[in-house]
Amino acid sequence: MAFKLERLRGLILSQSAGLAAIAATAMACRDAPRVLVLCLLAALLLAAWQWRSSALLGKLSVQAAAEAEPEPPRPSALAVHPPEIRLEHAPVALFRLSADHVEPLNARARKLTAPGNSRDPAALYQALQEQSSDRRWIRFETERGVERALASASSLVIEGRPERLLAVLPLESELEAETLRAWQQLVHVLTHEIMNSLTPVASLSRSAAGMLEDTPALPDDLRQELELAFSAISRRADSLADFVTSYRNLSAVPDPSPEIVDIAELFERLQALTAPAWRARGGQAVFLVESAAMELKADGGQLEQALINLIKNAYEATAHLAEARLTVSASLGRGGRLKLEVSDNGPGVADDKIEQIFTPFYSTKAKGRGIGLALVRQLVNNNGGTVRYARSLGGGARLILTF
Repeated sequence: MAFKLERLRGLILSQSAGLAAIAATAMACRDAPRVLVLCLLAALLLAAWQWRSSALLGKLSVQAAAEAEPEPPRPSALAVHPPEIRLEHAPVALFRLSADHVEPLNARARKLTAPGNSRDPAALYQALQEQSSDRRWIRFETERGVERALASASSLVIEGRPERLLAVLPLESELEAETLRAWQQLVHVLTHEIMNSLTPVASLSRSAAGMLEDTPALPDDLRQELELAFSAISRRADSLADFVTSYRNLSAVPDPSPEIVDIAELFERLQALTAPAWRARGGQAVFLVESAAMELKADGGQLEQALINLIKNAYEATAHLAEARLTVSASLGRGGRLKLEVSDNGPGVADDKIEQIFTPFYSTKAKGRGIGLALVRQLVNNNGGTVRYARSLGGGARLILTF
């Protein structure tokens, strides 16, 4: 581009020199009419050529200037949006905190406190209002049960006014999935190592008992003590092996085989299987289906096993009641999600134990192994659902399966 411009400038200078030469010739030959006419024609042609060259020079100069000074970048769509629009579509729930109230700032915050999510928005607002540290865990009740969320607060100045902004990120599902994977790995390693140690102990105790029978020269009192010791070792080894085998099932749940499960038919089978035991002790088991057309794509056997475990827990929790009651219901929650609920009128679970009830090895029962609810959670999660404990207004335990 620069080379072309230099050539055009040189050409225009040459044209100007040519015009000057023609003018000088005309002045010298002003007494010769024919020469004057030729000079006039040549001057007109050369002037027209110079005019075109000047126009082209101007066009190329503008183009060269545009290339030398690039166009300033256009503002992005996000840059021209006001701050409110950017907050509205933020991937976390944002609240503005003040001394006397909490204000939701975007769609996720309004959804978090809307009916169908938080069961008690006032309690949630109170928990947010009490946010005294920069980051902490909070718990709140939803239609799906107790949820945990990470709340992080920041102080800033907006338009000269001090503000306190709070971001709330629900993490219950992610924490549950990670915890389940960690427990599966731990149970697998522990059961493998324990079984490797138990097998030789049980085998050696039986071998020692057999050798004792082939040794008649021992005193009777010593023989009895040895027989008792070997028998105790063998029994405890077998009992511990059985105990470990039951936990091994937690890390060996087969992959689900999804199929279309008719919820009404599933409840009929469960009622036929469990209701007689409740009636036999003066209690009642009620199974309710909101619509006979309810269906779910899941492993029918695993879903049935999960519900049986929950019903069994309710049966044991209400054993001391004269009028024990079980309610198993199926309904559609907000957003069209299927909700299966198992509740009883027993003592329920203490607030400080709710977070541990799905943990393997943990049990609120005197002789419990801590397998039932851990297995329920694994079966439900494997089929794409969640299971939560929810506080019941009328007392008792209430567990909600959501798919």
